[in-house]
Amino acid sequence: MPADRQPRVLSGAQPTADSYHLGNYIGAFKQWVALQDEFEAFYFIPDMHAITVEYDPAALRERTYIAAAQLIAAGVDPERSVIFVQSQVPEHAQLAWVLQCITGFGEASRMTQFKDKSSKTGADSASVGLFTYPTLMAADILIYQADRVPVGEDQRQHIELTRNLAQRFNHRFGETFTVPEPHIVKDIAKIYDLQDPTGKMSKSFSGPNGVVNMLDDPKTAAKKIRSAVTDSGSEIRFDPENKPGVSNLLTIFSALTGRPVDAIVTEFDGQQYGHLKVALAEIVGDLVRDFGARTRALLDDRAELDALLARGAERARAVASPTLELVYERSGFVKVR
Repeated sequence: MPADRQPRVLSGAQPTADSYHLGNYIGAFKQWVALQDEFEAFYFIPDMHAITVEYDPAALRERTYIAAAQLIAAGVDPERSVIFVQSQVPEHAQLAWVLQCITGFGEASRMTQFKDKSSKTGADSASVGLFTYPTLMAADILIYQADRVPVGEDQRQHIELTRNLAQRFNHRFGETFTVPEPHIVKDIAKIYDLQDPTGKMSKSFSGPNGVVNMLDDPKTAAKKIRSAVTDSGSEIRFDPENKPGVSNLLTIFSALTGRPVDAIVTEFDGQQYGHLKVALAEIVGDLVRDFGARTRALLDDRAELDALLARGAERARAVASPTLELVYERSGFVKVR
């Protein structure tokens, strides 16, 4: 990393739903906001990744706006961070092709996410884009010379591929890419399904009552918390193995208030699960009310949102373009004169 810049962090969140959920907010966005203090931050909407499976163009366009507005509503500051839409920075796709050409077929075949997603429809029905998805993800990271990438365990394999490709290119063609490190936040809160607290909160696998959407009506969000599955007995204690339901609620309570779980357990000592649920329902209701209002205000002024994203893309290209120029030169391509 050059001595004249801050360490750089990059992450993105796909626009594949009409709203992000509470697990996204606690598990990712709150960390992204905090990272702005320590890193030069690049956060993007990976709309190109979203088309690797069947999709509706109009829905994708609208969800891209909604996703960008939600990142800003969560506290990602367009002045302190570079916020942009992936397809508005063509260097991502251009670098992805170069990286595909140094990626082994067997190497790509071993990516577990392709196996998981293609297993639903069969490999013959899966797109080539889904197969090469991890290589585009590598390009997303390497084009910005990112030092750190916040990832969950399910993305660790893709970061390893990114590191391998960066090192391979550097070895073959000369030092070009920063080799990124995964940024694992210790003690990050993992949020589970409200109706099945043995599985994570997920748009793909949770039922409608198991997920609090950040754009839910406040009353709906509060009702989902009050209706959350708890456990046998009545003692409020943090015990994920024997009391996954109440432990999940305590985790959410702690993450949203910044209070230690032990302090919350002490506060509700001798009380029933219902008391904890009512208190948490009020906190979550207030959160989604404020979050939704900020998001809608941004969506109501599309011209300003377009301008914010255009500025973000311009700032992103100011970093991506020199990287691509160096890659093309090292790859042996003839430069435009």
